[in-house]
Amino acid sequence: MATAETALPESATTPAHRDGNVLRWLAAYTASLIGDSVYFVALGWSAQKAAGPTEVGLILAAGALPRALLMLGGGVVADRIDPRRIVLGSDTLRCLLILSVAAAIALTTPALWILVAVALAFGAVDALFVPAIGALPPRITSSDQLARVTGMRSLSMRLSQIAGPPIGGLAMGLGGAAAAFTVAGLLFALSLPLLLTIRMRPLGSPGEEQPEPGTAWKDLLDGLRYIRRHRLIGPLVAAGAICELGLTGTLSVGMVLLNAERGWGPSGYGWIVSSFGAGAAASAALLAIGGWLPRAGLMLAGTLFVGCAGAAALALVPALWIAVVLAALIGLSAGIFGSLDNTLIQTAANPAYLGRVTSVVMLTMVGLAPLSYPLVGAAIGAWGAAPVFVGCGTFASLGVAIALASGPVRRAELPRQLPGVTA
Repeated sequence: MATAETALPESATTPAHRDGNVLRWLAAYTASLIGDSVYFVALGWSAQKAAGPTEVGLILAAGALPRALLMLGGGVVADRIDPRRIVLGSDTLRCLLILSVAAAIALTTPALWILVAVALAFGAVDALFVPAIGALPPRITSSDQLARVTGMRSLSMRLSQIAGPPIGGLAMGLGGAAAAFTVAGLLFALSLPLLLTIRMRPLGSPGEEQPEPGTAWKDLLDGLRYIRRHRLIGPLVAAGAICELGLTGTLSVGMVLLNAERGWGPSGYGWIVSSFGAGAAASAALLAIGGWLPRAGLMLAGTLFVGCAGAAALALVPALWIAVVLAALIGLSAGIFGSLDNTLIQTAANPAYLGRVTSVVMLTMVGLAPLSYPLVGAAIGAWGAAPVFVGCGTFASLGVAIALASGPVRRAELPRQLPGVTA
């Protein structure tokens, strides 16, 4: 660990998109994300062959349970141990797990209990991987490059969502579930040599207060108290959580039901979802190329408001083409808000707490936000899409109020590029 933390100078002059250290991390992260997508394709099709529709849903949801229950503990581990080692270890475990499943499926028909066990184990390992990967960017680049790295990371996520399912489907078509699981395992393996070459910054800075070591439970409580007391991070985490709770179910389950209610058909749904993705990708490209936006705190609140208003209006528009345009605007606004929220949190956080901060942020996304899915579905079934979309958009806009009520958020700025850094 000591040797890994001595090679990267604090006054780096290379922009993130030209920094080999960042690009190796990004390539490893992208390979791992595509592996995730291929894994879910393989798991879903294997479940479909081994069980009925109800069991398929339960198998696919099984991984979310340990991920949600263990995510905060994963943040504690990421802060106690070098996060690079955690990412290496968790990707190694995922590689070995998935390749073992591929071998088992090649030898016999996949049993239901095997698929459930794989989903649970994969979710548990993910609870370590997610906080650790979130704690890495401030350790591999300078603070003025974090916005650019966040944009690059978002583009990587979009690429994995586009490339992963077709790769998984092609592998399934050529060699069945065993081939698809093998491809996923090899993608995890591909990330390992890249991760091994990443150079890390020392934790913290001279004179920065470091927490006293304690038990895992004490560290967890200390992390939660740190978030609650921090004048910038606390409101940002709260605004992001409310946004996720209000909009995630609306823009996923709600979008399917709205499309059915309007009779726009599968192609209409595809156009809306693709338009949202294009808007989100454009926001990621904006951050990745520009690397900086002015008046970040106010822009964060403004883009969140636009996203909430767009989501509320989506069920009120009369024509499909208007919904497609509106979805692009929502994707662009939500993407800018999410990138700014993430970058400001990472910039402001004491590195000793970054794993725990990341775990809380991700818990709202993978643990709490999915709880809104059945609620949104039931509400649309009872009252129709329009009032539910308006209500969820209004609820999410409480995040705007939280952001604007906080002076540190209103005044927040992204770090400017260091002298000598050129795009």
